[in-house]
Amino acid sequence: MYRIEGAGCSGCTVRKGAIAAARFHKNLTPKTPLRDNPTVGNPAPRLGLHARGNRVVNIVADCTVSEKILLAAFELEEEGQSPFSAEALIVKSWQKFPKAFGLKGYADQYPDSNKILSSVMGEKGLTRRGWLSKMGQKLYTMTREGRQMVRKLGHEEEAAPAERASKPSRDQEKFLLGLLGSPALEKYQQGLKLELTFADACKFWGISENLRGEALDARMDRLRAGLTEMDRLVGTSGIDLSNGRNIGKEEMRSIHKVDEYLSERFGRHLSLLRNRGERN
Repeated sequence: MYRIEGAGCSGCTVRKGAIAAARFHKNLTPKTPLRDNPTVGNPAPRLGLHARGNRVVNIVADCTVSEKILLAAFELEEEGQSPFSAEALIVKSWQKFPKAFGLKGYADQYPDSNKILSSVMGEKGLTRRGWLSKMGQKLYTMTREGRQMVRKLGHEEEAAPAERASKPSRDQEKFLLGLLGSPALEKYQQGLKLELTFADACKFWGISENLRGEALDARMDRLRAGLTEMDRLVGTSGIDLSNGRNIGKEEMRSIHKVDEYLSERFGRHLSLLRNRGERN
């Protein structure tokens, strides 16, 4: 005997013969789009489904609108988008839950962006609840509280307790927030790399165009040493900032990518500054 629970199936009990017949019938019927029926022909998704023995429990159907948006946000971050844009969250929420977030009368064609954004920014929205943190114009990231809620929704509270996140010093937090809030990082993540200027790079590195020679090298070395220290502090559990945001490996990876890109693109500018110092 098998017990199957899920959307559209409330505690159905079927025999092995019925399962075999269902599999045979599935081969004779057209496939349902993955977005509308993600469990057909695919392993259980990471979110919304939790396997226990011979049962698969679908908990997504019981989620509130805000919780469904939070699951979409989590999936964006798992895909490496951190921070993610409001537009990306709208599309991901609609793709995962078209019935909940589709535009009335056009649910399969367009998302209801107003419904999603009001659930993010409203009085009882995800940002007010502390599940999401606003990082810039239409840019968001999940907080530690948001990730804890995702674990609860996924029934992962029975897993071994995770290591506690580290707490940075005030100077370390100021250093990290400066990088995360820099125009260079924001433009890079928005796909506007061609609009980056040397002034953006200087602000990201914490230098000025007046620095020369050894003073410039010392400031750049200090930046890299700071990044190395933050990598060590982040470790496997991340660090908790005073604003409630949890910084993990993905955020640090983004910072390193921007540093590498700026160093390659504006390497000639840095060399000119160094050479001026040597001539003087």
